[in-house]
Amino acid sequence: MAKRKRKKKYDAFGPNRIPIFLSIIIILIGSVVFVFSLGSLTKPANTLSLQQQEVNTNQEFINQLVPVAKELHESYGILPSIILGQAILESDWGKSELSAKYNNLFGIKSFNPNDESVKLSTKEYKNGKWIDIKANFKVYRSWDDCMRDHTMLFVNGVDWDPYLYQGVLLASDYKTAAIALQTSGYATDPDYASKVIEVIEVNELYKYDQ
Repeated sequence: MAKRKRKKKYDAFGPNRIPIFLSIIIILIGSVVFVFSLGSLTKPANTLSLQQQEVNTNQEFINQLVPVAKELHESYGILPSIILGQAILESDWGKSELSAKYNNLFGIKSFNPNDESVKLSTKEYKNGKWIDIKANFKVYRSWDDCMRDHTMLFVNGVDWDPYLYQGVLLASDYKTAAIALQTSGYATDPDYASKVIEVIEVNELYKYDQ
């Protein structure tokens, strides 16, 4: 009687199958590594895009103010770089509450009861330290109106000294004008001049003085 041949049991992990299994594992690992490498490559591009968006936003803010700044320069002699530098520094690129809601780009206070004004918190440097105070600030219909009033403050001075800001108007360069701003007491910040100069130089605002 002939012997019945036994069927070999299928072994998925037999010696002939191991190379195929290893190949599948290697392919899967390679795919995962490739996907992660693509993700890491896209991160710098996304970061650059966000930075570029911020630059564009800032440049749009500058572009909006330049025409009036140049107009005021031609009429009264004030340097556009000073107007733009102060506006950026005081208003945080037009994002501060005072500039965004009340169109006051320069932190101009109100001392006239007939002015339209709003009372807001602010910081001032007194007796060697920063303190929080409440102050009345002028409210404007537009940024253009605020820029013109800002220049007229320099032109007309204040009640007790009509020539207080003449140094700002007569300055032939932004550094001299910024120092004159601080000397005249425009702001209480002891580093005000250097901050205005830094904003002007970082953003190359001096090119608008030409």
